[in-house]
Amino acid sequence: MRIGWLSTGRDEAARELLLTAWRKMAEGFIPAEIAFVFSSREEGEDPEGDRFLALSGKLGLLTLSLSAERFEPELRRRDREAWRSRYHQEVARLIAPYGADLIMLAGYMLIVSPEMCRAFPMINLHPALPGGPTGAWQEVIWRLIEEGAEETGAMIHMVTEELDRGPVVTFCSFSLRGEDFDPLWEEVRERPLGELRDREGEGLPLFQRIRAEGVKREHPLIVLTLKALAEGRLRLQGRRVLDGEGRPLPGGLCLTEEVEEYLRRNP
Repeated sequence: MRIGWLSTGRDEAARELLLTAWRKMAEGFIPAEIAFVFSSREEGEDPEGDRFLALSGKLGLLTLSLSAERFEPELRRRDREAWRSRYHQEVARLIAPYGADLIMLAGYMLIVSPEMCRAFPMINLHPALPGGPTGAWQEVIWRLIEEGAEETGAMIHMVTEELDRGPVVTFCSFSLRGEDFDPLWEEVRERPLGELRDREGEGLPLFQRIRAEGVKREHPLIVLTLKALAEGRLRLQGRRVLDGEGRPLPGGLCLTEEVEEYLRRNP
């Protein structure tokens, strides 16, 4: 399987994810190769973006870039949807010759245009369970706290025009209760969400704990999903997710046990 890799390369996490996937492919754990790496930042635009591009080059990967920040800024201010369509039309032109069977959005901080969603099979990580909160990871965590959620997790979904609601490919879950969490929930009991956000923000111990447990499982979920797809345990057909026998998996494949085993083997 040839996998295209789209990222904004905005932080160390983006670099670690690329490096992890590359290593697992090099080891043969994932029977696939990275066809290209595309960044929405160009060299010289941002220090973090430069580090990401440098890593991709160091790994010997075909590296493409097109600055979203510099691309037709007047159109972006005037008509965001028209800009999104035009920008991704150019992205599609750049990546099309390299024949990716699947595109992984890995820290890609732009909403993909509807046309590009239809043109390429794409998957993305979302830090919530199927049917859970949408939006950035920060908003997901605040919503979990507001709702007093019992569990959360992460999912890989197909990228469609509906943000964070494409067909679920895989997911994993973990509990938000138990000796590690119960005292942290007690600290926020009966405190309004607005007060927690204003006074403590992301430094809130419960917020940090939920984030840490989620991040810990994101890389394994991505690695194991790519492995399942490359090995044929999962298949994407149009907007349907199928198992290896061609049977529909409308709720996606639960990888919770495999993720936890991966973490035990790779502490």
